[in-house]
Amino acid sequence: MSATDVNLAELIGSRICHDLISPIGAITNGLELLEMVGGTQGPEMELIAGSVGSAGARIRFFRVAFGSTSDQPLGRAEVAELLNDVEKAGRVRVSWHLTEAVPRNQVKLAFLAMMCCESAMPLGGEVNVQNDGLNWVITGVADRLNLDGGLWKNLPTGRFVDKVTSAQVQFALLPDAAAAMGRRVAVETTATRIVIRY
Repeated sequence: MSATDVNLAELIGSRICHDLISPIGAITNGLELLEMVGGTQGPEMELIAGSVGSAGARIRFFRVAFGSTSDQPLGRAEVAELLNDVEKAGRVRVSWHLTEAVPRNQVKLAFLAMMCCESAMPLGGEVNVQNDGLNWVITGVADRLNLDGGLWKNLPTGRFVDKVTSAQVQFALLPDAAAAMGRRVAVETTATRIVIRY
């Protein structure tokens, strides 16, 4: 994937997320208004509210992971709130061990790495994100991992024998986005643990 391809992917990701977040926000506001005026309560409304909340959180997450990058910082509270909202609908728990604000382009790499880990955890697990000021370490742990050997073996180079599917796009984007920042991806895997470093 060339730098132009990555830039186009980022622009497309930003555009889609930007266009979808407004109507989802409007639905959320509509549900809140219905609740204020004593609208219908029950499992149906809870299902709609939960689904809309989950969709909104995923789109905000995707906007960082797939969208355009910048040096604009994202604070710990903002990242923690976003990850907490995403966790509510998922099986993977994320511990963000950074206390300082981090440039958005670095958060993008961490989110792509998290998505790689998440893809290997169909039954759930935990992902820990750490940074010592220079190097990032994203560690995924689960009782049982479902590792696609071809993806994980070739993640550092971003050159895959088999065609990458839409569900695996993070594997193609992570090494290219890291290279654009002057970083190289390294991976270690065991039956229950994944470590991604860059």
